[in-house]
Order: sequence, then structure tokens, then C-alpha cells
Amino acid sequence: MRFMRATDPRVTFAELQTWPDDGRRYELYDGEVIVVPSPFPRHQRVLLHLCEILVEYERAAGGLVFEAPMDIVFSEHDVVQPDVVFFREERRHVIDMMRTPRAAPDLAVEVLSRSTEARDRGRKMQLLARFAVPEYWIVDPVKNTLEVYLLRRSEYELVATYDKTQDVRSPSLPGLTFRAARVFAE
Repeated sequence: MRFMRATDPRVTFAELQTWPDDGRRYELYDGEVIVVPSPFPRHQRVLLHLCEILVEYERAAGGLVFEAPMDIVFSEHDVVQPDVVFFREERRHVIDMMRTPRAAPDLAVEVLSRSTEARDRGRKMQLLARFAVPEYWIVDPVKNTLEVYLLRRSEYELVATYDKTQDVRSPSLPGLTFRAARVFAE
């Protein structure tokens, strides 16, 4: 009979790194493991268009854009994979291209899925705020809306909701403006 000693039941990022690659994506919220489901085609098309827009901005203004799957490690017990993240040019130094990022991005973007909406609007939003991500976008591919949240006093405030007939303007990334219809194109 094996005896197990009482230990912290939370999983760390270091432990997660030792797991065999089973093709799944995982996030950690205070050490609780969450399996991230595979996205559907509409989600991926919207994500592709967002990445195109942010890569154009990267070329014009500098900075770095990354898309999931890529871990963002806030702490050993808090690790997420936003659909898209952007780091400003003046913060490029926080990224080592050969290591997992351990710094808050300047922008995090989530494209909603039925299975992730509650988490994206709840736990993930709270975690991003706790670790001071200045701007957060929630993109709804069903309603064709893009919500822009700005971090104010450690909480996100909804500053704009755009539909596909409007021009999106980032409040914290100068010059980042685009037609929302580009995001929702088929």
C-alpha cells in the first residue's frame, strides 16, 4: 500500500510542462486545470482576420503579435492562451523568442465560442485584469460585435462595442483603427 503525503492539489506550469503532448490545450486558473476545446471554423476565420489586422499594425507601429496556442505565464498557477496577444514595440524586450512569455501583453483578444464565453467574460477577464493587461477585446462571431475593455483601477471597463458597420479604434494603441467588417468577413 502506497501512502501519499498531503500536498498542494494545484498544478503548476512546471508540472504542466512535463505532461505528454496529447493534442489538447490547457489553461491554469489558480492551479486548476482547464481543457480548452477545439474552436469551430467561424471562430478560426474571425481569428485569422484579427491576426491580419494586428500584423499590419505590427508592421506600421512595431511590436509583436502572437496567436494561440501560446502560453502566457502570469504565475506558476496562472497560465492562459488568449486567442491573440500584442506587445508594444517599447516592451519588445520582455519577449524571448525561445521561451514562454512571462509578461502581461498590452492587448489580449478572445473570440467567443459557446463553450468558452462564460470563462472569457468571467475568470479569464478577472485574471487578465489582476495581472494588468491594459486592453482586452471580446469578439462575438455570432453577433458580429467587438467589445473593447480598458483596465481602470484594476477592473475592466467596457469603453466601446462595435458592430460590423463601424470603425474600431483602440484606446491604448495609437493608430490602431480598422473597419470591423474586416474582422467578420467570410
